[in-house]
Amino acid sequence: MPEDRAWYVLRTQVKRERLAAENLRLIEGVEVFSPRLRYLKRTRRGKIWWVEPLFPGYLMAKFSLEEEGRLVGYSAGVSKVLQFGDHCPTVPEAFIRKLQEEIVGSDDGDSEIVVQRKLNLGDEVEIGDGPFKGMEGEVIEIKPATERVSLLLEFLGSKKPVEIDLMDIITGNPDLPEELKG
Repeated sequence: MPEDRAWYVLRTQVKRERLAAENLRLIEGVEVFSPRLRYLKRTRRGKIWWVEPLFPGYLMAKFSLEEEGRLVGYSAGVSKVLQFGDHCPTVPEAFIRKLQEEIVGSDDGDSEIVVQRKLNLGDEVEIGDGPFKGMEGEVIEIKPATERVSLLLEFLGSKKPVEIDLMDIITGNPDLPEELKG
């Protein structure tokens, strides 16, 4: 192994992060980190788990720029090694390791952050869809088995309990690691 190995950011071709990562893993001595977000999304077919890159269009790889830079830069799915002028900045090893510790790894070497809505009784939330869209209410009951939530809404001069789908709630409280919250 070359001693000048470091982590670099690679620009990938559009929507080719996974292809690039798979091809880079075939190069002996190259370590790849391409974290992804996994979350539940509503579609016309119903709710499905959606997976997308944490850093769309980019991934990180550890290699020797001098010895393997050309091979890495021309791998399928890779557009280029990120650089500013003639300088290719490195990503600190401690940053990569901390991210890897926070994310659960999968069998293929990619890592996923599973994003789930986290609601607590008493939270103030906004309704994002349906007949009550735009209204705000207080969470009074959470029904995880049916993915529904009961809110106390104020309308027609009094507070009324209303049950709605969890996917219709807008909240600024996703369950992400603290280091990844902006």
